[in-house]
Amino acid sequence: MEKGIEFEFHDYIHEVLSLQEVDIASYSPLVLAYIGDSIYDLIIKTMVVNKGNKQVHKLHDETSGFVQASTQSLMMRTMQQYLTEEEHAIYRRGRNAKSVSPAKNQSITDYRRATGFEALLGYLYLKEDYKRLMDLVKIGLDSLNPEQAAE
Repeated sequence: MEKGIEFEFHDYIHEVLSLQEVDIASYSPLVLAYIGDSIYDLIIKTMVVNKGNKQVHKLHDETSGFVQASTQSLMMRTMQQYLTEEEHAIYRRGRNAKSVSPAKNQSITDYRRATGFEALLGYLYLKEDYKRLMDLVKIGLDSLNPEQAAE
């Protein structure tokens, strides 16, 4: 990968926070999902805010349709055909992980698929493969109908 802005940002974060290098394979799938959830949330909020200045509750309403488990599950169903073998393995680990908290207002299937989705995004983020992360998110977002994301 070329040394570009994303590496400068990554290097700067590591320098400022004195972060140590960690083997990504040592992280549990739920830890990957934890960071992946944050990354996906930031991507969606960036997309929503970019549409213009609005009241915060309206931004929240727009965002919530994209970040719920059923929407992530739907996106993942489309994305699966584009995953590499390595990415499939990470997704499956996340999907099959035993979560402490039950699914809230979501089916178990959607909740588990969404956990796999978030684990994959977390893995790609920690791997610093930002282009691949964004390419997959774009594939998933493109698969949604505007009505589905708004629900």
